[in-house]
Amino acid sequence: MEKKVHRKGASRRTVLGGAVGAGAAAFAGPSLLGAGAAKASEPQRGGTLRIGLGHGSTTDSLDPATFENGFVSNMGMGGLFNYLTAVDETNQLAPELAAEWDATPDAKTWTFRIRQGVEFHNGKTVTPDDIVASLNYHRGEDSVSAVSSLFEQVADMRVDGDSVVIELTEGNADYPYIMSDYHLGIQPSDGEGNIADPLSGTGCGSYRIVEFEPGVRAVLERHANYWKTGYGWFDAVEMTTIADPASRQNAIMSGQVDVIDRVDTKTAHLLAQHPAVDLVEATGTLHYTLPMRTDMAPFDDNNVRLALKHAMDRQDIVDKVLRGYGLVGQDSPITPANRYFADDIEHATYDLDKAKWYLKQSGLDSLTVELSTSEAAFVGAVDTAVLYREHAAPAGITIEVVRESADGYWADVWMNKAWCTCYWGGRPTEDWMFSTAYSADAPWNDTFWKHDRFNELLIAARAELDEPLRREMYREMQQIVAMEGGAMVMAYANNVDAASTALSHGPNIGSNWGLDGGRLMERWWFTDPTA
Repeated sequence: MEKKVHRKGASRRTVLGGAVGAGAAAFAGPSLLGAGAAKASEPQRGGTLRIGLGHGSTTDSLDPATFENGFVSNMGMGGLFNYLTAVDETNQLAPELAAEWDATPDAKTWTFRIRQGVEFHNGKTVTPDDIVASLNYHRGEDSVSAVSSLFEQVADMRVDGDSVVIELTEGNADYPYIMSDYHLGIQPSDGEGNIADPLSGTGCGSYRIVEFEPGVRAVLERHANYWKTGYGWFDAVEMTTIADPASRQNAIMSGQVDVIDRVDTKTAHLLAQHPAVDLVEATGTLHYTLPMRTDMAPFDDNNVRLALKHAMDRQDIVDKVLRGYGLVGQDSPITPANRYFADDIEHATYDLDKAKWYLKQSGLDSLTVELSTSEAAFVGAVDTAVLYREHAAPAGITIEVVRESADGYWADVWMNKAWCTCYWGGRPTEDWMFSTAYSADAPWNDTFWKHDRFNELLIAARAELDEPLRREMYREMQQIVAMEGGAMVMAYANNVDAASTALSHGPNIGSNWGLDGGRLMERWWFTDPTA
């Protein structure tokens, strides 16, 4: 994993590097290195941080269980909520509301000791009962949670003194990582085992909600009694949806906002030259996909899926759309940043003869299909679809590019239309990623794909403590999804964000998500808040 900050007067790609460390799911821990990296200033309290985001939809809500894009996930992770655990600035798992935890030798029973003296935005003290109520909200058939599948293995959850005990039906060595998922924000209970108001946005994070207009903006102010020392420096945070990449870039260049995400890689080199802007690049688990609904024709035929996979020149897309800010994908969501990434699996390469051959195996001489796309999916999604159309044409495949509205894309297009463009921030562990989007019953299985052998391996690998055997299981799973799955994982993309030079931060920057692991508003500060 690599982190790069483009600093004025330094090399164009000053490296913030780190080596892969040990743990249940190893991440590289980026740290500022080299003379080109700017020295962090002493933290200063004050000022209003203005963030321009390429996400946000009128269908968004403050219920963390329904979070589905970067606007709400950044608002949740960096501002409104705390979680049992968190991925820190060095991309390692760290305590948050759980001060510590331990497990039985078979990794089936986990005990999390809850931190004392933490206060919700409404003044209520956080208790283990709040933790259980918040987590139980994601369980059961009636749950609206996007991550309810992560709780299918939970046999029992209970309060034990100042701790929460979670018993699993099978061992899971990575379970504390799951507790850091951005959907699992802890909220006050009603005293009867339920969340008092899932839509209130009331948490115990560094900022509390003041205004929220879905798909437009949000205003947050500092939580005066936030328990974390050295975090939450701004007086207020204003978040604005700026879906158009050019408008987002103009906003930071003109000083209308202090930070933007999803920099358009076509013009990133120009932004990097601006004297008041730093370009921040991080290589993590982000990947771009084209999910095909395998329960809809013609994508229910794997021969058609393979024909389409072989009809894409991925390197051309990485070069022309990502401008080199990423790597060619191999149709698996497990990236080089993941611990068990397998770089030796068979996967589709651009081969028109193979594309034609697989098409014939499906009984077709030619194919016409619609591909829905929008810049809401990722910056360059429309260009990707147009370029792919050119790649596929010589194989007798006609791709009709359908440009969808950015607003409501995730509610109306993704998982509804038969074929679309999509992005995934990825997950720190293989089991977490596969369980979220590839297991048979996962709510976010956006290809509606079911594979018996894959699901058997998913359960077995989760509890396997033999390291070489576990690695081989995840390798086989990557192989299966690459050659039989419904998702074209075309690129492992870098997060590319931009920030005002008036901002500063600590020696490390998280790369598990963009914008410092989604927690920029909590971790950064203005060098001079009065300027």
